[in-house]
Amino acid sequence: MALQRRVLRLGKPPRRWKVPSFLNSIKRKIREVHIQGRPLNCETGMKSRFYGQDGEQYGVEELALQYYAGEGGGWHGVHTESGIWLTIFGLLMWDIIFSDVPNVFRNKFQTAPLDLESDSFYPARKSLLESRLQEIQDGKAEDILISSWETHSGIACRGVKWDQHSLPELCATVTCIGAPCLASLCRNLAQDYQNWSSGMPDLLLWRFHGEYRGEAKLVEVKGPRDRLSEQQRAWMLLLMDCGFDTEVCKVNHC
Repeated sequence: MALQRRVLRLGKPPRRWKVPSFLNSIKRKIREVHIQGRPLNCETGMKSRFYGQDGEQYGVEELALQYYAGEGGGWHGVHTESGIWLTIFGLLMWDIIFSDVPNVFRNKFQTAPLDLESDSFYPARKSLLESRLQEIQDGKAEDILISSWETHSGIACRGVKWDQHSLPELCATVTCIGAPCLASLCRNLAQDYQNWSSGMPDLLLWRFHGEYRGEAKLVEVKGPRDRLSEQQRAWMLLLMDCGFDTEVCKVNHC
């Protein structure tokens, strides 16, 4: 993406370059919200700290969670980055991750096959993965998640953090995010785990509309002196392409 943006700058008049095909995609706007915080410190080079609504001290992510829980719309949320997504992926794909594929398990202590982060993971299990992705697309993710949790609870698996997220929290996530977005994310992880397993936005937010319907939002939080990197911008645009509701929350000094 950085190279694409460089090409766009070089192509401005008086140069007579043909407009690149990726122009509209790369110049899309990412929604921003701005919130105010009472700073604890304003020193350059130090991580920003703020006083929360309860008078306690918080980082920008926790301050943003307070905002979204209140005047920002009554959202539930966690500061998770990629953690919760890898846990959900591991639980949904558990039997496929540990399926009988030749030469990917050398000892019983492995928490993942040797090819999980390689290009061969998806092709070697394509039929199994496509079948599972279709089940997710059909709205069966919560049932698969619960069954996997109850069957494998406490067993080590790459990316699965048993002590960081509760089963109700995971179920709420898969319900509110919706089947199409979840299937798209799982597909990307299956096809390119190494690159998709890091870099997700800071916050995952969700809220219910009735018992079985909800919505979710992914939020990248930035302090007063921060801005999106090219990599983070690329992530946000990719997630938008997958159907996710995304935005940047900018915390400013009040």
